[in-house]
Amino acid sequence: MYLWIGVSGLTGALAVAFGAAAAHGLGSTLPADQVGWVRTGAQYAMVHAPALLAVAWLTAARGGALVAVAGAAFLAGAVLFSGGLWLAGLTGWTGLMPVVPVGGLGYILGWLTLAAVAVRRAG
Repeated sequence: MYLWIGVSGLTGALAVAFGAAAAHGLGSTLPADQVGWVRTGAQYAMVHAPALLAVAWLTAARGGALVAVAGAAFLAGAVLFSGGLWLAGLTGWTGLMPVVPVGGLGYILGWLTLAAVAVRRAG
């Protein structure tokens, strides 16, 4: 449980930091498309930080393999999607941009896995 709370806190903090940077300063030093990548990465990370809190709560409530899969999927999404966009946005290097959609799939898998947890526990 505490692992997921920590990951949620770190994800949320990074989202705020990168979002603030995109809103208040990167525009004077980076091209608009790169600032947009940083902003998008921050938005997605912020939306998923509370999802990681849900994973922490579910872990404490009953845990289970599906809950762990959801957490791992959200973490993969944060690293690959948001992290990939932040790297490309801040450096201009797009070599890892092909993994960004894989991170998006991680975010989607996390949500679908949470839905599966709900269905399994309701039935």
